[in-house]
Amino acid sequence: MSFQAYLDNIETKTGRTPRELLALAAERGYDAPAVKAGTIVDWLKADFDLGRGHAMALVHVIKHGPKIPSKHVGGTGTHRDATETLWLDGRATRPA
Repeated sequence: MSFQAYLDNIETKTGRTPRELLALAAERGYDAPAVKAGTIVDWLKADFDLGRGHAMALVHVIKHGPKIPSKHVGGTGTHRDATETLWLDGRATRPA
């Protein structure tokens, strides 16, 4: 599953866009460099019932922003993304 597919599935499951979840993480101080991934994963599990894989995709965005490594872009595998920049504002608003 691609990074973007993880984010899209998170939106479907939680009813919140990735950007909304980033704002909630920031309100809790989870965007601070010292916050461990496990803390964020535990929060996402408790509040949104997200599994580890989906939570870790969001942890990546919280810690590193919407850019992903170019090794995940293009190609033909199921884990590839179309661009190096993830769309955070919801599926309905993503440009075609």
